[in-house]
Amino acid sequence: MDSDPSICSEEPKLKRSFGQMVFVNRSVTLENIQCFGFDMDYTMAMYKSPDYESMGFELIRDRMVSVGYPHELLRYTYDPSFPTRGLVIDTKFGNLLKVDSNGNVLVCSHGFHILKGEDVHKYYPNKFIQRDDTDRFYILNTLYNLSETYFYSCLVDFFTRCTRYTNLLKGFQHGDLFMSYRSMFQDARDTVDFIHDSGILKDRTIKNLDRYVIKEPNLPVLLTRIKVVAKVFLATNSDYSYTEAIMKYLLENKSGSPKKPWRSFFDLIVVDTKKPLFFAEGTVLRQVDTNTGKLRIGTYTGDLQHGTVYSGGSSDVICDLLDVRGKNILYVGDHIFGDILKSKKRQGWRTFLVVPELTKELQVWDKKKNLFEELKRLDIFLAELYKHLDSDSQEVPDIRAIQTRMKVLTYRMDMSYGQMGSLLRSGARQTLFASQLMRYADLYSSTCINLLHYPFNYLFMAPPVLMPHESVAQHAADFAASELARTNKTVQTSRN
Repeated sequence: MDSDPSICSEEPKLKRSFGQMVFVNRSVTLENIQCFGFDMDYTMAMYKSPDYESMGFELIRDRMVSVGYPHELLRYTYDPSFPTRGLVIDTKFGNLLKVDSNGNVLVCSHGFHILKGEDVHKYYPNKFIQRDDTDRFYILNTLYNLSETYFYSCLVDFFTRCTRYTNLLKGFQHGDLFMSYRSMFQDARDTVDFIHDSGILKDRTIKNLDRYVIKEPNLPVLLTRIKVVAKVFLATNSDYSYTEAIMKYLLENKSGSPKKPWRSFFDLIVVDTKKPLFFAEGTVLRQVDTNTGKLRIGTYTGDLQHGTVYSGGSSDVICDLLDVRGKNILYVGDHIFGDILKSKKRQGWRTFLVVPELTKELQVWDKKKNLFEELKRLDIFLAELYKHLDSDSQEVPDIRAIQTRMKVLTYRMDMSYGQMGSLLRSGARQTLFASQLMRYADLYSSTCINLLHYPFNYLFMAPPVLMPHESVAQHAADFAASELARTNKTVQTSRN
């Protein structure tokens, strides 16, 4: 959260709403940032939900039917209340999983059916997965994954319900044809790659920018203000022609003040970066002919040329061309793996994760935090039941009613966010996505535009986090202090 305003000598002039805040995992002094880097898709270019995901879903669905999947799949339409980011597809059993950082299963669905109790144990006896088994488990990290997440659930739902197919543990049988969950997943993945690589998705987007892309009026303001105090670069996996169309739409004013070319907002522009490879050995750095969009032959080895667009390269090349290093760079992106984790681990860059879902998360949290508070009270009550028991105790507290209540509260919280629950938690337990966010993102917010609400010499202070033994000691100290205050009040009353 923001640093504590109580340390300031004066009341802040501006009260930031939740939706305008930048949240802090590790302290960052903006005054020390010499360079701001930005991803484009879902970072500067925010796509309109659910229209954009619905278009992606329809492209996947129609392509799968065209290559031989049943026409009945055309009946399915995109439902934004079901998928969420950070889920894991089990390609062996066709299940969609929400897990914590250790691989413990929090929520499990088969198609659109949320599995409970014994049904989950049938697949995962310990309610645990080896999530580093990447051949079996596929993590859906990005907002682009929402469409395929939902489509894969449609596939499982259809074949489960279709009477022509026999349900087996690892897929479906129809005569001598076996449709495994793994093969269906691979077909869907190949279709998604085709849609992106062929340019179909990008062409549809460009033809209807007003429908699919949010034109944020403050984006030019943000970049202009940053350029006064630091260097700015754009590093995107998109090709030049798509980048040109999107950035023109976002940054070039069509009326009013004189039009400023979009490329002038940046000191360096790199397209086709192929992240996360970009943060490792990278690829060949080439210049882009901005008239034709074609790449010039050979590797570019010269100094930075303002106004020039580059393709490929690596994060090391960025540092060399801009003459900046490590913690002096703040990189802003939406991809927990491709943007944030790799830039943090391999380059030591400061990181800012854009989490558009945070807007809804905050709204629901504000309305339903009483459920979470009750969960905490029940947790404390459980601790109190065992407080005076040791290894010699024969008493066995009956906690079944409390556990049932905790499960009910967790379910009610989850359903407030959608069918698969919150992006960040399941009851009191944090998700894999939440743990990665806290580990690798120094800062995070619903949009990069929220940087406008802070001065560029601002110190983002991370809140102190107590370890379990410290929090117990603190709880005991608080309890002792409250007891002392209550005793003193009683004594004072009796004297009076």
